Amino acid sequence: MKFEYQLLINQNQVIDELELQSFEMNIYLIKLKIGSEQGMLYDNGKLMRFNNSQQVRDAFADIKVMSSVMIHDSPYDEMIGNPPKTAANLKMPFSMQQPY
Repeated sequence: MKFEYQLLINQNQVIDELELQSFEMNIYLIKLKIGSEQGMLYDNGKLMRFNNSQQVRDAFADIKVMSSVMIHDSPYDEMIGNPPKTAANLKMPFSMQQPY
């Protein structure tokens, strides 16, 4: 499912869970859960990308978010010769409150 950013704002949609996915440095994508549906956040048909976590807070300042988490996956262990990790991605609470 694709969630269009402008529709979320225009419809005053309540988001059950916002999952901030952190990739590499300065690449953040958003996965949303609304009711029984889940999907990525798009803007004008393109995957919406953020450069830092504060941009996410700013973008969702006027949207009600019930729960938010950050998921971080780092490929660097394997890149420096360590064995592939067996644990799931790191999942942490993420505060949507302004100012950070």
